[in-house]
Amino acid sequence: MRIIAGKFKGTALASVGKGDKGAHLRPTTDRVRESIFNLLINGGYGNPIPDARVLDLFAGTGALGFEAMSRGAAFCLSVDDGVKARALLRENIDILRLIGCTKLYRRDATRLGPATMEPFNLVFLDPPYGKGLGGKALLAAQQGGWLSPDALVVWEENAEQTPPAGFTLLDARRYGDTWVHILERAAG
Repeated sequence: MRIIAGKFKGTALASVGKGDKGAHLRPTTDRVRESIFNLLINGGYGNPIPDARVLDLFAGTGALGFEAMSRGAAFCLSVDDGVKARALLRENIDILRLIGCTKLYRRDATRLGPATMEPFNLVFLDPPYGKGLGGKALLAAQQGGWLSPDALVVWEENAEQTPPAGFTLLDARRYGDTWVHILERAAG
């Protein structure tokens, strides 16, 4: 697993091999990650990455958030409550030398509580597949004040998803056994 583009292009991230099912670590493949970023940049969303405040829920290795940082995002908060995931996140923060513009929260993404910092305008959501946690995490982020009014959400799952109340589906695409959904906060 490596960073695909930007200032860290080609940098290898800490390896999890084929993943860690016990820890629900299933890294987004380079191909899917590249497709996600191509969609964000060229899909009519105004390239939300430069200077973005990124919230990476169920961060795992942090590859999505770190890819955004490589492409010009200003800050990334990685949220994961798994011991192995947090160790990999720390290692990747060190590899990329992102101390100071990233933060790691040991927290259940479905129970974020009230926001403790400025809201985020780009959200990556990659929950354990098939457990119904994505919608819960989005609602927790919205109710806790973690999202800016113009927040764009990239939600990765193994099946097509219906956005929870307060979100509008802009796009859904299938890449092999992975579905990528682009959502925005609904007006009002």
